[in-house]
Formats: sequence, structure tokens, C-alpha cells
Amino acid sequence: MSDTAQSIWANAGEATAPARVRDYVDLLKPRVMSLVVFTGLVGVVIAPTHIHPFAAFLAVLAIALGSGAAGCINMWYERDLDARMTRTANRPLPAGRVAPDDALGLGVLLSIFSVLLMALATNFVAAALLTAAILFYVFIYTIWLKRRTPQNIVIGGAAGAFPPMIGWAAATGDVSAVGLSLFLLIFLWTPPHFWALALYRSDDYRRAGVPMLPVVAGPRETKKQMLLYTLVLLPVSLVPTLLGAVGWLYGAVALVLGVGFIAHAVAVWRAPDDRRGHGTARRMFKYSLLYLAVSFAALPLDHLLGGLVGR
Repeated sequence: MSDTAQSIWANAGEATAPARVRDYVDLLKPRVMSLVVFTGLVGVVIAPTHIHPFAAFLAVLAIALGSGAAGCINMWYERDLDARMTRTANRPLPAGRVAPDDALGLGVLLSIFSVLLMALATNFVAAALLTAAILFYVFIYTIWLKRRTPQNIVIGGAAGAFPPMIGWAAATGDVSAVGLSLFLLIFLWTPPHFWALALYRSDDYRRAGVPMLPVVAGPRETKKQMLLYTLVLLPVSLVPTLLGAVGWLYGAVALVLGVGFIAHAVAVWRAPDDRRGHGTARRMFKYSLLYLAVSFAALPLDHLLGGLVGR
């Protein structure tokens, strides 16, 4: 480990520089939050019942704050791991710009506030689901699974799959088959998405001691699992159409995107298992982001067009 890395790791337990507002924003993982907000909003929009726009806004805000709270506590708990990884060493905690106690306090306060806001603005079903998502991410994924099993992403991915189901529940007050299908879409998308990243960042995870699948089982097994998940994801992505929640505009988009995802997984499978194949894994990771964004954008678009033509 370099002297710089040792210094960053040593400072992971205390703040050594004045914190900026941006540092506290970074603790909330804003890029992850933006995806959570988007998928949660889609759940609200495509729900079959009417919800007042202000209540919908508060519901999405609660989802965003809950996501940020979970991310903040995750950064507090994983500050030692972050200090060992090149990709995360400059985060506010390992870099010493925010004190750990401040990060933990912010995360706990936002968790409580987000759940109360959801309960008051919408209903207790949505609030209960938001509570479950936060607790699952913090205790099941971050504290229990992340450092213990290569299935951390598979099981822990459930936390990131909650938002559209929460949005649906905020509007309807229940959890339906459609809400569960949106949950499954993200749940099955998560492993190939993160394993693509882990393939070309495996040295970082190995150095940090995180048992990601490429580190524990090797690239060949990882690639096989990625291909299997993309194959299963394709029919699951069509379920919202088959249930009648949206039409075949979304279905066509999901079909095309799913075939593209499988094609990327096949390309990764055929690529060399060394650094020469990292470019293919990187392209699949980028495509996976496009896949989820376009899939969830197609859902409300199809829903809106269906309403206009009287589906």
C-alpha cells in the first residue's frame, strides 16, 4: 500500500479538513439517488389510481431522502473499505473531510424523517416499504452481506429494487403484481450491472477484501452468471405489458433493450478473461445504465399514450 493510501486510511476515522456543503451532499450518493428518484416516480405515475400532485412530490422526496440516508450510513460503515479502493478513496469520510459521527447522525436523522414524511403524505404501506428498503440496505447488505459473501449484490440488490414498488404503493396503498414486477426488473438487472463493474475493477475489490464474484469465483463464473441473469431478465421485463399496466410500446422497447443486454453479456463471455477484456465489461456496464433508464422512461410514456387513446 502506498504512503498516500496509508495516510488516507489512517484519516478515515476523523475529519482533518473543513467540510463543505458538497461533502455532505456526496454522502447521500446523489448519482444513486437520481436513479432511485426516477424509478420511484415511475411507480407513482403508472399507478392506476389518482394521487394529488403535492402528495406525489412529497412521496418522491421521501424516497430520495430515504435513499440518501441509507447511502450516508453505508459510507459511514464502509469508510475503511473506501480508503483502500482507488475509486472511493477521495470520498468525504476516507479523505477526512467529514467526521464519522456527523455522517452517521445525518443518516439516522434523514432515515427517520423520510419515513415519517412518507407516512404523513401518503400511507403506511408505502412508509413500511420505505422503512424495509432502508433497513435492508443498511443491515442486510452493508453490515451483513457486503464483506461476507459473493452473493452480496444478488441479495442486497433488493434494496435498490424497492423504489418503484414504493411509488406504486404511495399512489395505491397496496402492493400489486405490477409493483412486484417493477421490483423484479431492477432486482434481476442489478447483478449483471454490478458484476460488469466488478470485472474491470476486480483489483480494487481484491485490495479492499470485498468478496465480489470475480474475486472469489473468477471471471469465467462471473460471466456465466451475468449471461444467465440477462436471459431471465428479458421475459420478466415484459410482465408489466402482459399484466396490462402498459401497452406494447413499452413491451417493444423492453424486448429490444433486453436483446441488446444479452448481446453485451455474450460479448463479455467471449472476451478474454484478463485485462484485454475489461473494455467489453466496461461497455456492458455503461449499456446497463442506458437499459434501466430507457426501460423506465418507456413505462410512463406508454402509460400516457395509452391514456390519450383510451386504452
